[in-house]
Amino acid sequence: MFIVEWSRTRVVFGAGTIERLGTELDALGLARCLLVTTPRRDATIASVLAELGDRLAGVCDIAAMHVPSDRVQRALAEVDRIRPDVLIAVGGGSAVGLAKAIARERSLPIVAVPTTYAGSEMTSIWGITAGDTKTTGRDPAVAPRLVIYDPVLTLWLPPHTSAASGMNAMAHAVEAMYAPDASPMAAAVAEDAIRTLARALPSVLATPRDLDARTLALRGAHAAAMALELAPMGLHHKLCHVLGGFGLPHAETHAALLPYVVAFNAPAAPEAMARIAGALGTNDAASGLRALNDTLGLTMSLGTLGLKQSDAERAAGAVAAATFPNPRAATPDAVRQLLVDAW
Repeated sequence: MFIVEWSRTRVVFGAGTIERLGTELDALGLARCLLVTTPRRDATIASVLAELGDRLAGVCDIAAMHVPSDRVQRALAEVDRIRPDVLIAVGGGSAVGLAKAIARERSLPIVAVPTTYAGSEMTSIWGITAGDTKTTGRDPAVAPRLVIYDPVLTLWLPPHTSAASGMNAMAHAVEAMYAPDASPMAAAVAEDAIRTLARALPSVLATPRDLDARTLALRGAHAAAMALELAPMGLHHKLCHVLGGFGLPHAETHAALLPYVVAFNAPAAPEAMARIAGALGTNDAASGLRALNDTLGLTMSLGTLGLKQSDAERAAGAVAAATFPNPRAATPDAVRQLLVDAW
């Protein structure tokens, strides 16, 4: 049995497609835009601002990793002051995440312009962090109405950040491969994403300004994001969300944990693991992911990323107490040992 539900999202993909932003907004009847992004000014933002022209009603550049609740409140105050009719989220998961948090409260449509490989732009998944607790959920109302993928806008993404973000996308696809009740469509798009990202990311790291490599990586990230929307999240994503509450960097945590979670789940999902390994071009899924991390320079432990040993116990308890689908039972002892191994 499987169930498929997909929010209506228009996707425009290709080099130079940011130049279509104004036309696309006009077609949707959206004229008063609030730009939502992180605190920076670079060529990416400049190109978006140029396309918005007099449609720009304001800029909310306070997006931050894990979507802190205080930033959401500040953004809502700005929305109430400016009264836009659309949110233009430019950046990665932080910018799109803040736009989603706003949309949940103010029922505004989102136009996403991703400049990383995070994948949030194709999902109805939202998340907000308060204190050391990150809360996530799904709501069709936060799925972006329009996504413009322009690989030219990713050329400024630093190599290390590109690699980590790409492994974030890889995690979406990998977990979809063995998700319970996932549809054949989810598995197919996930397998394509794994194969595409495994090919593209080393090229992006070697030649960051190669537009063909960037285009391929963004295509893989788009496919991985579709897989994330079409399949339930399991142990890997729950671990990353819990650890995000402790302040660990999101993308790097995905990369560091993924081989360990795959090795843990491997005995309970042999067919999926064989397909993952095949897409990676290796004989073993976990080993293939470790090797890819090595190639990308992402062999960081959770301790290196900032997890304290004293927090590992609390994190394990929080994960084990949660409810989520996973091919293998995530008992407190099992989760604790996984975190010890990854530390």
